[in-house]
Amino acid sequence: MGDLKFITKILHTPFLKEDPHGSLHMPVYENVAFEFKNGEEMELAFQRKKPAHMYSRISNPTVEAFEQRVRAVTDAIGVVALSSGMAAISNVFLAVARQGDNIITTKHLFGNTYSLFMKTLKEWGLETRFTDLTDVKNMEPLADEKTRAVFFETVTNPQLEVVDIKAIADWTKAKNILVVADTTLTPPYTFKSADFGVDIEVLSSTKYISGGATSVGGLIIDNGTFEWGKNPKFAQEARQFGPFTLMNRLRRQVYRNLGACLSPHNAFLQSVGLETLPLRIEASCANALKVAEFLEKHRRVKAVHYPGLKSSRYHQISRRQFGNLVGGLLTFDLASKEECFRFMNSLKLVRRATNLNDNRTLILHPASTIFCEYDDSLKREMNVRETMLRLSVGIEDTSDIIEDIQKALEGI
Repeated sequence: MGDLKFITKILHTPFLKEDPHGSLHMPVYENVAFEFKNGEEMELAFQRKKPAHMYSRISNPTVEAFEQRVRAVTDAIGVVALSSGMAAISNVFLAVARQGDNIITTKHLFGNTYSLFMKTLKEWGLETRFTDLTDVKNMEPLADEKTRAVFFETVTNPQLEVVDIKAIADWTKAKNILVVADTTLTPPYTFKSADFGVDIEVLSSTKYISGGATSVGGLIIDNGTFEWGKNPKFAQEARQFGPFTLMNRLRRQVYRNLGACLSPHNAFLQSVGLETLPLRIEASCANALKVAEFLEKHRRVKAVHYPGLKSSRYHQISRRQFGNLVGGLLTFDLASKEECFRFMNSLKLVRRATNLNDNRTLILHPASTIFCEYDDSLKREMNVRETMLRLSVGIEDTSDIIEDIQKALEGI
């Protein structure tokens, strides 16, 4: 659609088939099966020689419309919408790797992602090699002929670490290694992943895209930049499908067989949420910066971590990669776990809940919740401290958020 801007593209992405009633929103096709006029058309559909929906676990018009909107604003060659962000990550690695392969990543990951690599996928023969990704040189001794991908979060949760994405991508390209980035905290509109060398983007659309925690979902976004023939697993497929090799493997095998499909109702909610993404993320990021600046000056607060702060060691690299929109998540430290709990328990406006990028401001204590299954030694390696609180800043009036936080700090 030419040079249309983000919201305009979303609002005017055409349906692949015209709606018979002229609906401006793709209707919710809350059904399982789709009828064919005859056996010949049905055969062509199952052989993928004629585009058609057959069964909603495999494809659905409402889900397809959501995927098309995301593809339009990212310029990706393919998008797959799934039931969650974790489903997006697991589908990618089950598709691109096999027993005996390895990936390179960092221990500064979301707790469930670390568990996926070190517990679930490890049992199926995938080795995960951990290092500090803030220095590209650290990857060199870990890579070999069976390294299939480098994986990282663009802004880590909850450490708020930011790597040099272009530097990592330049290193991987020379070695024919895939770059997979979790962009949950920097979704489309804030970050153009292809411009920095990311091959595959995965994210939890539950967060910013859903429009205020209305539904759970995930996305795989393929920028079409990886040469799949360089991966032994795809040697034959790549000759036929070229840059669409991963999309073919997902659609015809991994995504189809694992069954982690996005429900039509959730696809509808997230498609509507996508329409207001820029408005909400601008408000959330602006609020997060003001809250971080307030916390940085408060005598009770020992440290504040937010890439938008000029005092952050990641400020410059964040500005270069994400502009002024570095997400609505920040962390800060108090004197002890006990102070953290007293502070949380005193909050009136801020909600004690586990999610990110809700319209409401949410808080939790990472060490005792989403990282509670890990021992103290591993938590230290993950940089998850007992004194740390994670604040996901919403779109309420900034002064109301700060007033609630200020009163709670005074009460500890």
